[in-house]
Amino acid sequence: MSLSRMPRTLGVGAALIALTAAGCTPADDGEGDAADYPTDDIRLIIQADPGGGSDLSSRALATELEDILGVSVIPENMPGASGAIAMEYVADQEPDGTVIGFGPVEIAMLNTTQGADVMPENYTFVGQIMLAPGVISVAADSEYETLQDLVDAATAGEVSVANSGAGSIWEAATLGMNDAVGTQFAPVAYDGGATAVSAAASGEVEAAVSGAGEALAQGDAVRVLGVMHDERHRDLPDVPTVEEEVGTAVEFGGWGGIYTQGEVDEEIAATLEEAVAEAVETESYQDFQENAGNLVVYRDSEEFGSFVDDEFDTFQGLLGD
Repeated sequence: MSLSRMPRTLGVGAALIALTAAGCTPADDGEGDAADYPTDDIRLIIQADPGGGSDLSSRALATELEDILGVSVIPENMPGASGAIAMEYVADQEPDGTVIGFGPVEIAMLNTTQGADVMPENYTFVGQIMLAPGVISVAADSEYETLQDLVDAATAGEVSVANSGAGSIWEAATLGMNDAVGTQFAPVAYDGGATAVSAAASGEVEAAVSGAGEALAQGDAVRVLGVMHDERHRDLPDVPTVEEEVGTAVEFGGWGGIYTQGEVDEEIAATLEEAVAEAVETESYQDFQENAGNLVVYRDSEEFGSFVDDEFDTFQGLLGD
């Protein structure tokens, strides 16, 4: 079974995505600010520390948005509580489009994992901008030569699998694999995806589930056995998808997108949506994501909002009490 619906993946030089503002209505009479938007600088709230994947993706997009919108788009790091501090902050701002946020997959998880006031209905989801597909890796000298070998072992008994932390997307992906395939993968929490893959490379655990970029960064120290996506990763052309190898689609990834306050004016939301769609098609943004080992995956506002709702329900099922 497929645990998340994946949209088309955009390649460098892909045709510009058709933009639609269907269902958006003009601002009410007297709401001139919406019609003129943007006139003020825009703050882009990032839920993580500087230098990580969320931060770098946000800053790459902000550079493009500045040129498109004609105002400064100022990245502002607001880490803490696995992202909940930043997300709750954005929800509490005026709905005028001057505060937007980078929403990682945790925006669909934190209510379940931490009881945070982070609910899909609190936000307007502007557009998805990237995906870090999940992969399953083992040490280069592991006895498991293929994903089927690993699955067979984990069907017969427990197999330790590292992830980036309790309640993380990669713990959820590990549990999702168990549900879909009938394995007995035992999640082992580490402090970050890179640390988790290092643990697999050293033999401290038998395998790891992480983002593709984190596994690729280990080079020849690990063997990637499977990709949790609907197609093979461009940097791992010889590695099968989970569905190709075991016959069941299991798709998880560290996705990210742009969101803003839930009651923002529809005309402002449409302007942001159009700008984000244009930004993800720029060559420099696509080059950045390619170099980071990620995919440029775009969903428009309606698609992204529906996707987040579905992911929220999935994670409640996997990680809820």
